[in-house]
Amino acid sequence: MRELFGTDGVRGRANVHPMTADMALCIGAAVGRYFRRDAGGVHRVVIGKDTRLSGYMFENALTAGLTSTGMNVLLLGPVPTPAVGLMTRSMRADLGVMISASHNPAEDNGIKFFGPDGFKLSDQMEAEIESLIHAGVAPADAADIGRAKRIDDARFRYGERVKSSLPRDLRLDGLKVVIDCANGAAYRAAPEILWELGADVIPVGVAPDGFNINRDCGSTKPRIAAETVIAHNAHVGICLDGDADRVVMIDETGAVANGDQLMALLATRWASDDRLTGGALVATVMSNLGLERHLQAQGLRLERTGVGDRYVVERMRSGGFNLGGEQSGHIVMTDYATTGDGLMAGLHFLSEMVHSGKPASTLAQQFAPVPQLLKNVRYGVDQAPLDMAPVQAAIAEAETALIGKGRLLIRKSGTEPLIRVMAECEDAALLERTVDSVVDAVAQAVAP
Repeated sequence: MRELFGTDGVRGRANVHPMTADMALCIGAAVGRYFRRDAGGVHRVVIGKDTRLSGYMFENALTAGLTSTGMNVLLLGPVPTPAVGLMTRSMRADLGVMISASHNPAEDNGIKFFGPDGFKLSDQMEAEIESLIHAGVAPADAADIGRAKRIDDARFRYGERVKSSLPRDLRLDGLKVVIDCANGAAYRAAPEILWELGADVIPVGVAPDGFNINRDCGSTKPRIAAETVIAHNAHVGICLDGDADRVVMIDETGAVANGDQLMALLATRWASDDRLTGGALVATVMSNLGLERHLQAQGLRLERTGVGDRYVVERMRSGGFNLGGEQSGHIVMTDYATTGDGLMAGLHFLSEMVHSGKPASTLAQQFAPVPQLLKNVRYGVDQAPLDMAPVQAAIAEAETALIGKGRLLIRKSGTEPLIRVMAECEDAALLERTVDSVVDAVAQAVAP
């Protein structure tokens, strides 16, 4: 049974188990031993991080653990998560590590892993690594200890890869673009890349201080970026999260478009260009029913997975699909990247603006979403509210009420002790009533 790994690596509050320096050292040693099973040869691991203060601590602890098993460590510094997937593969590394808690506040941090192919590890691999963490691993002989080296051009390499996903003749001349980097990993790369492509760049969230990542900015809090779009009469806004693997778009009126709308646009364009492999888009159970209807109207399919971009990518690889993502803004284009890339997806939206000559407000509204309501209930570490009879009865009653009218989704968060209750229904009163009935049952079940 996995205890450390959630839906996207290990995550928690910095300096509180499991996100402590001691545990990071143990994790580094275990994952180093896992990927260095033979005694010979040269073994490499690349490590990237976002801008959290605790990133320095975890970078050093992981480096110590990895080098103790004979792994050579290549330190990328602050780079977007997709850059780690890219560099793992391009530098022929055995392993990639990203130190980030994504869209979470600065007090949190996390560790996520990429295999030698640049893709995130499977559940089975994470379970095997977790077993090694608990069992402990023997260090390498003194003569076999690994080395550590800083790589100074990681940001440049990533930028060139992102630009190579676009048409060679694409220029963004005349486009005024607000880019919100959430004071995170893309605070230098994203504005630079947009400027190199010719855009008039208005940066937001590009002054990280170790504590302000995702604070009142970025993809989960786009208000300031939206206000900036309007204040500067910009054509479009791109809002990234702390590690830049997700994005939401802002049109010229300040309206926000989530990942579902962006996926609908890309799927439509790619299908018309005969580039959408398998005639399908891969998304999670959280994606709006309106997206599914939009695709069906064009003769396309929506393949649904569990929540987490890792599961989206696994389904894409097993089914041979090349476009997928999440409503939250993870957009995965496996023709160009191994994981969600918020900046790349945003640039493809801008490419469509240039190609079509249409404003962002038109492109960002591909379908009318079915009303969707999501509420969270926090529970104690030792509690299991979904196993309790009153909660199960409330869920069954809500599901019955929505038959033929909508759908209900109940799940545990993979990163926080939360029960997420989501429903879709065009009847607003029924929507709120069903969600509240389950939320109330969960709240009562976990009340002290």
